[in-house]
Amino acid sequence: MYPEDLIAPMRQDLVEAGFIETRTAVDVEKYINKTPGTTLVVINSVCGCAAGSARPAVKKAVTETSHKPTNMITAFAGNDVEGVNTARALMAPFPPSSPSMALFKDGVLVHMIERHHIEGRTADMIADNLEQAFEEHC
Repeated sequence: MYPEDLIAPMRQDLVEAGFIETRTAVDVEKYINKTPGTTLVVINSVCGCAAGSARPAVKKAVTETSHKPTNMITAFAGNDVEGVNTARALMAPFPPSSPSMALFKDGVLVHMIERHHIEGRTADMIADNLEQAFEEHC
């Protein structure tokens, strides 16, 4: 686990963009399986690609689109173990990665962005990918 004071600004970065923190399995399942509509899940991370690409991309995508997901949730890898593990189980068959982003529609995984899709890509490229998924599914 990372010290909470270290990751607090990273958590807050997404909360300020409208994301709800989901630290437990119950929280994650509530939004993915029990709430109709679309749910964007971001597995947040301390790594450089989360700071440089993932968080800026998702913030840009959700502010610039007219097709916003119904729900936006986040869990922090390494700290929110129960929430992250539950989200990752629902992202199968994709292997665990952080950061990562997944879009669910009525509980069904419809779009996935894994770490290897984030590393080496600009925030604009990732935001474009998300916005296209939002247009198609939201």
